[in-house]
Amino acid sequence: MKRSLRLLISLVIGCATAATAHADEVTDWNQIFFAGEHRCRHEPTLFEQVGRYCSSCCFDSVNGIERKYSPIHVPLDGPLGGSIRAAAVQAAYTTLVAIFPAQKSMLDSSLASSLAVIANADNKNAMRRGIDWGRTVAESILQWRSTDGFSPPPPAYCGGSEPGQWRPTPPAFAFGLGPQFATMTPWVIKTPSQFRPAGPPRLNSLRYTADFNESKTTGSVASSIRTPDQTLYAQFWNSATVTYLWNRTAVSLATEHNFSLSDNARLLAMLNVAIADGAIACWDAKYTYSFWRPVTAIPLAGTHGNPDTDPDSGWTPLIVTPPHPEYPSAHSTVSAAALSVLSVFFGEITSFTVDSYGMPGVTRSFTDFSSAGAEIKNARIFGGIHFRSSCNDGQSLGVAVAEYVLDHSMRRRQPAR
Repeated sequence: MKRSLRLLISLVIGCATAATAHADEVTDWNQIFFAGEHRCRHEPTLFEQVGRYCSSCCFDSVNGIERKYSPIHVPLDGPLGGSIRAAAVQAAYTTLVAIFPAQKSMLDSSLASSLAVIANADNKNAMRRGIDWGRTVAESILQWRSTDGFSPPPPAYCGGSEPGQWRPTPPAFAFGLGPQFATMTPWVIKTPSQFRPAGPPRLNSLRYTADFNESKTTGSVASSIRTPDQTLYAQFWNSATVTYLWNRTAVSLATEHNFSLSDNARLLAMLNVAIADGAIACWDAKYTYSFWRPVTAIPLAGTHGNPDTDPDSGWTPLIVTPPHPEYPSAHSTVSAAALSVLSVFFGEITSFTVDSYGMPGVTRSFTDFSSAGAEIKNARIFGGIHFRSSCNDGQSLGVAVAEYVLDHSMRRRQPAR
């Protein structure tokens, strides 16, 4: 853990150094959030949700003063002439102290450093108004989300024992992760089930047969047909949280495009809200259909009357199966949501490189966002944890969620007549 933390901090420092000419308080505190999260070691699904707070609070605090866009939650009542830089810093600080209370001393130091820099450019009255407003926004959003259904957690979920039903998987045989995400209040979409996909294919269908045999042959730890690069990228896309991967990519692209603080606040808020609602919609489908994982389906293939799916009692996936139902693929869903947002902000044909704190020195490069989405779908199959239909439907779900978020949140306001 200490080694991983050092690697993450070095990446954050490297990013900040590379982007010195265009860094701002919004991107600085985005990186501070990731360092704080890594110290806490939140489970990735929880991280997808808590990551929304910081970016949403930053956006509503900046936008409440500038009043360019519709807000996420807090009315546009920010003080005219208030410092948007101070507002963003205070909103992020207030949010992160609430999320990571044990890290308050480190956050206090970061706050002092940020405000000292701002004091060289903004007058005291503007700073005071910005600070007060940033705190107000953060407290309002934290209060709003305190009743979103995340807690108290529901009873442990252990699935079922019939063919096709999810049940705890090796090696930990843990209960289903985060069933409450399936019923949480979304950030923007109307309900968790608004874009619910049709469900996995029937066990005796040609589609399931094809999916089964593909995952069985390419996703095994001992696969002889998976290429070395396919093995590498299956492991790569499993080595960091989706939120980290796409926030880091967004900040890098925003730096290349000379985004302003206001632009960055909206970009990161849109990105992270789409990821959060994508995860909620995905979990709604996961716990509605509760479909089994390849690590269960392949050894038990002889139990459901499909003669074209042969069992293999010793089959083991390349990567460890996460403890929640298979359909739809979460990575495919939330990455598709993120990529949809990035393609709107930067254009579909955009070159970029992704790195991971879990595999330092390894990168994946693309010339467009669709290629990255296609690789992520394959990665989950070659990793042995998903079926093709799950990845395809997950991607469609993520796109639908992102399009709704883009169309219904943080929209540019019409000028007064």
